[in-house]
Amino acid sequence: MAAAAASAGELPPDLFDTTTLVSLAATLVMLGAGYAASLKFLPESAKNSTRILFIWHAFDALVHLILEASYLYSCFFSWIPVSSVAAEDLASNQFYMPQPSPFLGHADRIYGPQAGAIQGNPLAKLWMVYARADHRWAGPDLVVISLELLTVFIAAPMALWICYDMSMRRSRANVLMLIVATGELYGGFMTFCPEWLVLSENLDCSNFMYKWVYIVFFNTLWVWLPLYAMYVAISEISDAFAVRDAVNHKLKSK
Repeated sequence: MAAAAASAGELPPDLFDTTTLVSLAATLVMLGAGYAASLKFLPESAKNSTRILFIWHAFDALVHLILEASYLYSCFFSWIPVSSVAAEDLASNQFYMPQPSPFLGHADRIYGPQAGAIQGNPLAKLWMVYARADHRWAGPDLVVISLELLTVFIAAPMALWICYDMSMRRSRANVLMLIVATGELYGGFMTFCPEWLVLSENLDCSNFMYKWVYIVFFNTLWVWLPLYAMYVAISEISDAFAVRDAVNHKLKSK
């Protein structure tokens, strides 16, 4: 990767470079956009749980449609010839080479943010910041791409649908939240379980920023919030069934 793993206790010199700061700021901007949307589209009387989950799903959709869609774009459309890269650079793990099959049938190309960043794509440079902690995101990792195709083209539109239903006070949002939350949890497991099985060979946990901010914090957001969404949705659906059962019981008793 662009930044080699730091030795124990040593921070890499590019830990807080301009690209890193812009990347973190972009995340805060998307969170702020979700909050602003909740103020515009939800009534002041909305429950705290409704507002939290509206903000979460708006943020979730923006991350998928902007950041993760840009990862897919880089993987499919950004490439450089292998011949343009010095042999010592390839040998030093600065590039992520998918194995065992050539990506899209091209053994002579290097795809992904690693190529897009060289070409000057700002979103590809953003992904190269995250790839310092998880090297797979520098290139076209087949598991990651497969999951992101579902995330960008299915989960993101459904998250926006949830926000719309919440703004219209439609109970259907609870069913959609269960579907999206289940998908997010499964996607998170399938992202990291293959890596755990190879003893996290692509993860760099050599400093606080990489381990606790990039890998743990940003990824467990997609664990705790989906679990909370499931809790709220199941509670609402259970209450609706309880009302129906009470009505049925009253009708049978007459």
